[in-house]
Amino acid sequence: MMAEIFGRSDGLCKGKGGSMHIADMELGFLGANGIVGAGLPLAVGAGFAAKYMKTNGVAVCFFGDASSNRGTFHESLNMASVQKLPVVFINENNGYGISMSFKRHSNITDIADRAAAYGMPGIVVDGNDVMAVYEAAEEAIKRARAGGGPILIECKTYRQHGHFEGDACTYRTDEELNAWKAKDPLPRFSQRLQEMKIATEAEIKQIDTEVTKVITDAVEYAHNSPEPELSELTTDVYCD
Repeated sequence: MMAEIFGRSDGLCKGKGGSMHIADMELGFLGANGIVGAGLPLAVGAGFAAKYMKTNGVAVCFFGDASSNRGTFHESLNMASVQKLPVVFINENNGYGISMSFKRHSNITDIADRAAAYGMPGIVVDGNDVMAVYEAAEEAIKRARAGGGPILIECKTYRQHGHFEGDACTYRTDEELNAWKAKDPLPRFSQRLQEMKIATEAEIKQIDTEVTKVITDAVEYAHNSPEPELSELTTDVYCD
């Protein structure tokens, strides 16, 4: 994956997909894309395939708050509901569509309320609470596999950095940012694990060390991966 982000030939898509079009079919990851809200109909297609082929699979689609204002959102939820497809729609509502505040682009408090228009459940969870998200997703997937149809989960969350490198973030205040930083999901989950006597502080630090090494090794692998040959420019671009 890291090699793909670096545009190297050892990448999952041979360096041609990059971070915005990365895919890994072996893991069931059908691919990201750079079009706002475009993943929703793809998830509906995957859900239809799972139901038609009786694979017991469930399609899970992640999208932002701004995507919920796209036509693809409404079309996808409607079709998934009509066909009773095993699709879990997960809205990561971080409060901004690039620099546009959610309060300015939507005249509602909860995106999950829109699920009612399509006859499916819509629930809101604390997107910065690892266990809350886990429990909601677990129930949604069980329901989908049992033939209960689609569901919309809205995760209230936040991004601590800009939408892109170089984003000055002039559209938000330091007070808002600091308030959300205090709800960072990683320290919160770490604290919860310690309170529940599931892991000690030393064990969590060891995990952090191991994860850092995995990332460092991946970056080094990407740096050492060769760049694609010019002759590969049109390979895999078109299919006969």
